[in-house]
Amino acid sequence: MSANNRRTIVILIADDDAEDRMLVKEALDESRLKNHVQFVENGEELLDYLHNRGKFADKEKFPTPGLILLDLNMPKKDGREALKEIKSDDFLRVIPVVVLTTSKAEEDILRTYDLGVSSFITKPVTFASLVDVMKTLSKYWFEIVELPKP
Repeated sequence: MSANNRRTIVILIADDDAEDRMLVKEALDESRLKNHVQFVENGEELLDYLHNRGKFADKEKFPTPGLILLDLNMPKKDGREALKEIKSDDFLRVIPVVVLTTSKAEEDILRTYDLGVSSFITKPVTFASLVDVMKTLSKYWFEIVELPKP
């Protein structure tokens, strides 16, 4: 995949915690990732974004992401419910979803893989570890893996 293609892939991050969003953004910046990053704060916003509804209606401004980083524990509609809807939608199901959560529950790990998640990552405790995870994640998803065109 050319560097040009990699830049066009939008990463959509669904996380209700403002501090976590900031840390993930800083970790992505630190890992020199050139992808455009969008944030939503709960599962309802995630699905509105993916369907270009409401404040996300502008498809130019809110393009289909090439990768979703999903927190499981969010208000309104949690990550588990959102994941189930994404993976049951013929158009959305091809988007890789990586769970990035504080949960270490075996049930969450099994259930999300059963629903079709691509990877399950427990959020690292330190910023340095988060940067390492983001570097590895970006190398894997944007340099090694072939992703479907959004």
